[in-house]
Amino acid sequence: MKHAHARIGWSLLAATSLTASLGAAQERETDVVNWTTPRTAWGAPDLQGIWDYRTLTPLERPDELDGREFLTHEEVADLEQQRRDRPDGRPPGDPRTAPSVHAPYWLDYGTTAVSSGRSSLIVDPPDGRIPALSTEGLRRAAQRRSARQRRGPADSFSDRNLWERCITRGLPNGMLPAGYNNNIQILQTPNHVVILNEMIHDARIVPLDARHSVGATLADGVRQWRGHSRGHWEGDTLVVETTNFSPAAEFRGAADNLRLVERFRLADPTTLDYSFTVTDPTTWTSPWTATFPIERIDGPMYEYGCHEGNYGLLNILTAARVNAR
Repeated sequence: MKHAHARIGWSLLAATSLTASLGAAQERETDVVNWTTPRTAWGAPDLQGIWDYRTLTPLERPDELDGREFLTHEEVADLEQQRRDRPDGRPPGDPRTAPSVHAPYWLDYGTTAVSSGRSSLIVDPPDGRIPALSTEGLRRAAQRRSARQRRGPADSFSDRNLWERCITRGLPNGMLPAGYNNNIQILQTPNHVVILNEMIHDARIVPLDARHSVGATLADGVRQWRGHSRGHWEGDTLVVETTNFSPAAEFRGAADNLRLVERFRLADPTTLDYSFTVTDPTTWTSPWTATFPIERIDGPMYEYGCHEGNYGLLNILTAARVNAR
């Protein structure tokens, strides 16, 4: 009878726990249904907090999913299981087999696909892929290939990319899921929004006041690694437009002619809908757009001391000079 009483006790406990879980889930659903966009003291939508944009969903749609905008529930579950089964910490579909320079526990690509089940982050063009290069884009790509063949990846430290030199990941690279540090923190004032990336500790200060309206741009000759951003509100959506990129701030072949438009909107208490559209007729035959949810986390967000103990650039150049002797 003692064991029977124990079984009855565990059954009652399990039933009570299930009832409590269902009740909590219903309360959460009710909270979302009754939820309204929170406001700052000055009346703007309150986007402040720490946000995580990790996902297993690739930027471009894989060839094997051609014509498939969405995955089935079973395919999403299989994708996430493939990630759990990889001992190197890399996402499914990553062709690399050599060990990463980072330990698997350091890599943080995420363990889940986007909640919509989309097969790519790119939603426009409909094929989920970056558009073809324009005539000018093809010409510049050929120039880059020729330069690499002639002199190798770089002649000096200034030829190495900005990320490797611990300067910046740039835009919109800094908002795309990568190997680790996939977090941003948003802070607001009545006249500015600050978007702080954990990766390379990049802080972007976006003015919202009339002096820096969307129509007001820097002089064309003033170019910056992360461009010149200015923002405005369209209803509850924060729209940030960035131009005046430096030629050194290359994003998939685009640089100083790149125009970036980002949109941030709270979908519910824990989800920020994010999208960006990039336009550069000198690089691609058409603009393209990516969108994905960003999830709120409790934090903390750590300072990324990229330069501390970073001997990568020194070692690359030292080895290259030894090999050239």
